Amino acid sequence: MSKIGFDNEAYLKQQAAGLMERAEAFGNKLYLEFGGKLMFDYHAARVLPGYDPNAKLRLLRSLGDKAEIILCVYAEDIERKKMRADFGISYDDDALKLIDSLRAWDIHVCAVVITRFDGQPAALQFRNKLEARGITVKLHRAVPGYPADLDRVVSPDGYGANAYVETTRPIVVVTGPGPGSGKLATCLTMLYHDRMAGRPAGYAKFETFPVWDLPLKHPVNLAYEAATADLGDINMIDPFHLEAYGKAAVNYNRDVDAFPLLREIWTRLDASGQCPYKSPTDMGVNRISAGIVDDEVCQEAARQEVIRRYFRHLSDAVAKGAGDKHPVEIVERLMHQLRLKPEDRPVVVPARQAAHDASLTHTLEGVACGAALQLPDGTIVQGKNSPSLHAAAATVLNAVKRLAGIPQARHLLAPETIASVTHMKQGILKGKYGSLNLDETLVSLAICAASDPAAKAALERLADLRDCEMHLSHMLTPGDEAGLRRLGIRATNDPLFATAELFVDA
Repeated sequence: MSKIGFDNEAYLKQQAAGLMERAEAFGNKLYLEFGGKLMFDYHAARVLPGYDPNAKLRLLRSLGDKAEIILCVYAEDIERKKMRADFGISYDDDALKLIDSLRAWDIHVCAVVITRFDGQPAALQFRNKLEARGITVKLHRAVPGYPADLDRVVSPDGYGANAYVETTRPIVVVTGPGPGSGKLATCLTMLYHDRMAGRPAGYAKFETFPVWDLPLKHPVNLAYEAATADLGDINMIDPFHLEAYGKAAVNYNRDVDAFPLLREIWTRLDASGQCPYKSPTDMGVNRISAGIVDDEVCQEAARQEVIRRYFRHLSDAVAKGAGDKHPVEIVERLMHQLRLKPEDRPVVVPARQAAHDASLTHTLEGVACGAALQLPDGTIVQGKNSPSLHAAAATVLNAVKRLAGIPQARHLLAPETIASVTHMKQGILKGKYGSLNLDETLVSLAICAASDPAAKAALERLADLRDCEMHLSHMLTPGDEAGLRRLGIRATNDPLFATAELFVDA
C-alpha cells in the first residue's frame, strides 16, 4: 500500500479560502491565470502522494457560483494541429474535451478566447463549431507594440482593441490547453477594460509548482525543474521578494524575468500608478504546502519522479532522435544534487535482469526484451518477450495472475485466441510481427474472460495496476504505450530499440 504524504481535503480548504481572500482584496473581481494542467495533473499526484489529479476541478466546483472559466486557445496551435503528448489529441480537440469535462463538473465556461488571431482558417472553423453549440467565442489579435511600446500596449489601440468578455462572478479563471495559450494577455485585456470603465478588478496567478514556501532544493521543487527541463525553467530565490520582505521565496526564472514588465503595465492600468504586488511570488495564490502531512514521503516520491524524468528525456534525446540533449544534462545535474542514480528506481535492475534472462533462452527477431512491475505491496513481477507476447504484455499478465492468486504456469490467453490474432496481424493485415502488444493482449484477455474463470479473475485485477511502477529494457511500441496509458501504469524504459526496423507500428 502506497504511503500518503498529502492531505487533499486540507489543501482544498486552504486554497479556496486563499482565492476568495484575494478576490475580496480587489473588490470581488479577480482574473486568475491558471498555470499548468487544469485536470489530470499526474505530475502533482506522483510527487505529492495523496494529491487528487483533478484537485483543481474539485477546487473550482467547491467555489460554486463564485467562479467561472475563460478558455484560451492560441490560433496558430489550432492551425498547426498542435498535439498534446500525454493524450495524443490536438489542442483544439483538447479544448472541446476540457469544456465537456468542466460542464460535467458543473463548472461554468463563459467564453472561449482564440488568441493572437490573424485570419487562420482553422481558427475560424473552430470558432464556428463552438458558436454553433452555443458557446461564446472572442477573437483576440496580438497586442501591437508588446512588449517594447507600453504606451501603445496600454491604450485603446492595444489591450483596448481586443473584445471584452462579459463575466458575472468574483473569480474568473483564465486557462488553456497548454503553454503559450495567451492567458496573461487575456487577463490584462480584461483588467484594462474594467479599469477604463471604473470597475474594480485584479489579477493573480495560480500555479502548483514550484512551491514558494518549500526550500529551493527541496526534492518536490527539483522534480518540477526536471519536469520542465525541455522548457529551460530554473527554480530560483525570488530577488524581488527577498528585497521587499527579507524572506526567501522560491519562484522560477520566467516569472522573475517577466515581473518588471508586468509591474510597469499594472502601474499604467491603476489610477494610483501603483502595483499592489512587490514580487512575482506576491502574485501567486499557492497553498500547496498546507496539504503536506508527511514531508519525507513527498521527498521520496519527488526523488523517484526525477529518475522517471531522466529516463523520459533520455529516450527523447537518444532513441527518438531529438537532437537536444540539454534536458538530459539538466536532469543529470539534479540527480547529482539529490545523490541519485537510475538504478535507485526499484524496477530498473529487475527489468534489465529479465532482458538478460530472455537473451539466454529465446529472442524475437534477435532482440531480448524484459520488463518489471512493482505491485502495490512492493512485490516486483518480471516478464520477457516471446514469439507470442511483448515483454510489457507478459509482465502485466504475470502481475494480474499474482494479484488474483493464479499459478504463474497457468496460461490466461487461450492458444487459439493468440493464434487467431497472430493470423490476423500477419496473414490478413500483412504485418511483419505477430506477437501481441499490450493493447491487443488486454482485448484478448477480455475475450477469454467470457469462458475462462481464471482469465475473468485476472481481468478484474487490472484496475489494481493503476499507479504501479514499471520499467522496460527497450523502447515502447505504440501498442504497448497505449495499453500502459489505459491502465495508468507509470512506465519508464531504457533508450534501446526493440527491433532494427526504422518504423514500428505494433
